[in-house]
Amino acid sequence: MHCYRTREDRELMDKLMRKYSGYISALKHEFSKKKKRGKLPKQARDILLEWWNVHYKWPYPTEVDKVALAESTGLDQKQINNWFINQRKRHWKPSDHMHFSLMESLYGPFIPS
Repeated sequence: MHCYRTREDRELMDKLMRKYSGYISALKHEFSKKKKRGKLPKQARDILLEWWNVHYKWPYPTEVDKVALAESTGLDQKQINNWFINQRKRHWKPSDHMHFSLMESLYGPFIPS
């Protein structure tokens, strides 16, 4: 509870609160909004990029890989997943021969007639 020295102080405070309470509420609301996290820490990005470069041909980490990456980077599972989704969208194009390799592994060798 605030202690005001005089009645004038109290009246001024009341007047200011009536006049500006809407602005104060809007500011409180604005500051309470969750802020976008922005870029990941450089050390975490470096660890993810190292994994990416080693596994470039098939950059889909297993659940075990994701847990290990989360522990080594300090990021959570959602951040790891989102980083790989964005990285694949922005920087990875599966090669054409990859489709044939996948088909061959599923259905056996393809021999043209």
